[in-house]
Amino acid sequence: MSSDAPDSRRRLVAVTLDEDSIGRGNPDQEHERAIAIYDILEANTFAVASHDGGPYALKLGLVENKLAFAISTADGEPVMTHLLSLTPFRRVIRDYEMICDSYFKAIRTASPSQIEAIDMGRRGVHNEASELLKLRLEGKVEIDHDTARRLFTLIFALHWKG
Repeated sequence: MSSDAPDSRRRLVAVTLDEDSIGRGNPDQEHERAIAIYDILEANTFAVASHDGGPYALKLGLVENKLAFAISTADGEPVMTHLLSLTPFRRVIRDYEMICDSYFKAIRTASPSQIEAIDMGRRGVHNEASELLKLRLEGKVEIDHDTARRLFTLIFALHWKG
C-alpha cells in the first residue's frame, strides 16, 4: 500500500450545487462558483468524522436558510447530511464582501503598498471565516485549513451579488 493511500480516502472527488434550492447565478457568479469548485477538487482534505470510507462527493443546497452538506461516497452511497446555519457567517461574509470590493477598486487606482495592505486584510477575514467554518463542522466533518478556505470561497460565491 502506498503512503498516500489513506489520504485518497480522506478527500472530495466531486462537488455539486443543488440548482433547485440554490439556483443558477449570472455568468460571473457561475464562473466564480466553477473556479471555487475546481480549487476544492484540486487539493483538499475532507472526511466524515463518524465514517471510515471515502473518497466523498459533496452536494451543497439550501434547506430553510441553512446550507445543506449532503455527503455521499464517490459511488453515490449516502453517508450523511449536515445542515449548517449561515447566521454565524453573516458578519464575516459582509466584511469579506466589503473588503473584496475595496480590493478590486484599489487595483485600479491605489499604490502597490495600499493594495498589499488591503489584500492582507482580505486574507485575514478569509482566514477568520475558514476557522469559523472548521469550528462549525467540528465533530461532523474533518477538514484542513486550506480546504476550509476553499469551501468558504465557494460559500461566498453562492452569496456574491455580482
